[in-house]
Amino acid sequence: MLHRPRRNRRAASVRSLIRENKVTADDLIMPLFLVDGKGIEEQIPSLPVAYRRSLDKILKEIKSCIKLGLHSFILFPKIQEKYKDNLGTYSYSTDNFYLKAAKKIKAKFPQITLISDVALDPYSVDGHDGIVVNGQIINDETVAVLAQMAIAQAEAGFDIIGPSDMMDGRVEEIRNALDAAGYTERGIMSYTAKYASGFYGPFRDALDSAPVDDPSVPKDKKSYQMDPANSREASLEAELDALEGADFLMVKPAVHYMDIIRRLREEHMLPIAAYHVSGECAMLIAACEKGWLDYETVMPETLLSIKRAGADVIITYFAKAFLELTKLTKR
Repeated sequence: MLHRPRRNRRAASVRSLIRENKVTADDLIMPLFLVDGKGIEEQIPSLPVAYRRSLDKILKEIKSCIKLGLHSFILFPKIQEKYKDNLGTYSYSTDNFYLKAAKKIKAKFPQITLISDVALDPYSVDGHDGIVVNGQIINDETVAVLAQMAIAQAEAGFDIIGPSDMMDGRVEEIRNALDAAGYTERGIMSYTAKYASGFYGPFRDALDSAPVDDPSVPKDKKSYQMDPANSREASLEAELDALEGADFLMVKPAVHYMDIIRRLREEHMLPIAAYHVSGECAMLIAACEKGWLDYETVMPETLLSIKRAGADVIITYFAKAFLELTKLTKR
């Protein structure tokens, strides 16, 4: 035979030489869950690889991640019920502990990239990403609040603003608001194709941000998050976000929507981010704990598959664990 592809698989050194995709620290963003208080580090039962941490513990975690080469983090707040209302007013309050924490994080680690979360659900008594009026999520009034939230986050020092709400027109509104406030250099990582997925459960456990059980409130987020059956719609959302001034286009979830990652990669020049969501990570962990899969094999393979699909950036709860494992295997 003239063609024997196995020749290039014969030795590890040859396989490494021609490897098409590699995951490095530069590709990864680590999610962090912030709670108000001090000395708090609570493991999330449904997502054992992640913790709710107070600021002092967050600072220590970031320091340990930096030593591994990780330099990008996305921060999510768990808000106490007493601060929640239907309009999300605490989201842009000067007393917001999330904004205060961002200032301290950036002061201590100015070299990192810190990404925010822009949506009402952490701050809403209804648990929705938008304002609820007469049982409906109202779009334009929500977008106005999101713009205020984005300005407050830019003032706090966030490098990239992350609208995760899926309201129509919010990228343009946020871009215009940031520019008018003098924050033209702050980027927007838009949750472009965020699907109404069943894989968000552990995340909502971590932040207590699921829709409330109330007949006057929509029971799910299907009126604004995308239908899992649709792919062409993702192209529409991406085109709109790009035109409105997004700097990154995100697909969420990642593993179960790799066709969407590939589609947007082929259609757009903007960087593509993929969110390897909590349920996808929890499912892998559970299978490994059962002994059905080997963690040190399938966890890196999963991240590699997301990169191979076309993601430039991977948000994953395995970011630190991956780099620790990589460091060990290189010894």
